Amino acid sequence: MSARKLSLTAARHLHLHAQGLLKKPRRRPQPDDILRTIERMSLLQIDTINVVARSPYLVLFSRLGAYPQDWLDASLKRGELMEYWAHEACFLPRSDFPLVRHRMLAPENMGWKYRESWMEEHAQEIAELLALIEKNGPVRSTDFEHPRKGASGWWEWKPHKRHLEGLFTAGQVMVTGRHNFQRIYDLTSRVMPHWDDERDMLSQQDAEDVMLQNSARSLGLFRAQWLADYYRLRRPAIPALLARWQTEGQVIPVEVEGLGEMWVHASLSQPLDEALAGKLRATHSAVLSPFDPVVWDRKRAEQLFDFSYRLECYTPAPKRQYGYFVLPLLHQGKLVGRMDSKIHRKTGVLEVFALYLQEGVRVSGALEQGLKQAIDDFALWQGAQRVEIRQLPATIFARQRTGWEIAAA
Repeated sequence: MSARKLSLTAARHLHLHAQGLLKKPRRRPQPDDILRTIERMSLLQIDTINVVARSPYLVLFSRLGAYPQDWLDASLKRGELMEYWAHEACFLPRSDFPLVRHRMLAPENMGWKYRESWMEEHAQEIAELLALIEKNGPVRSTDFEHPRKGASGWWEWKPHKRHLEGLFTAGQVMVTGRHNFQRIYDLTSRVMPHWDDERDMLSQQDAEDVMLQNSARSLGLFRAQWLADYYRLRRPAIPALLARWQTEGQVIPVEVEGLGEMWVHASLSQPLDEALAGKLRATHSAVLSPFDPVVWDRKRAEQLFDFSYRLECYTPAPKRQYGYFVLPLLHQGKLVGRMDSKIHRKTGVLEVFALYLQEGVRVSGALEQGLKQAIDDFALWQGAQRVEIRQLPATIFARQRTGWEIAAA
């Protein structure tokens, strides 16, 4: 059977459908939407920068609309979620513990995330720390004294923070909650009392097979080389895997305008038919996180959306092209621009240092309305009542060049 032919627009819409970003939410969010949305994405990457809402909260907001941020913390505390190294540090469903257990039991393979020499050098202190947790219950790194400045003049990580990070990577402790976004650790044996490695373990091969299936489902539409990056897998045999999946009916081959051979996960067979008939429409406008699954693979974002993106917060200010923490702007199936901004929580202001549109984007009433509504929703959710703008393209928001008061919902 020859591959079905898809326009680039239809391909983008299929991917956004899989990610939950094709259309605006039809109803108010509910607490159980947190787990459901993370299951749909498979992974929710964690980042701590808070010039605006921290990334994991923003990724959920882009899909759910306004929700209380403590719902994510509550879901973790209830045991619906866990944290571990997946794409990077991520929230993932607690039911996926078997997928990452093999990584925990071979922490020496985790690169910079685990320092075996540190754990050996401080074995006695670490054993005492584990005994303390067993006796007294969960701990945070802030429960221990702060260190002095190191020889470099910088504050160094306190030893117990290093110990806990090593134990976390080695799967001896797990994160059971967060307080002010600081991790709370407890013994894995207490968090997962019914787990038995000998009985319940998946081999690395079997675990990675499920990870790849999750990746295919969450991407919806993908190239072979996009698949392994989702969980940071090293797997050279993906073409053979895709051939087997096609035989089993798990994927559907398509030919995408300008991109060539691609694959659609079988769970999207109905949206694929709609896309082929020109009936799959994108209506959502949203502010995205730099760590949203749609853009975290920078090569994929460039190939699929013609959107070249680089996080510049670690780049010296004079060398930045766009700004410190720049947020992609989604409008009706396209990444149309980016925005460098900051929430001033005490004064209730969203300050937009600069807003940039992609080259070739035509400014229309629909684009202005969509982006303004997305920015207003983004600001209101974080408690702002006013948007102040410093720099804009000449073609957009001609009557509101310096900002606006946000109308009450």
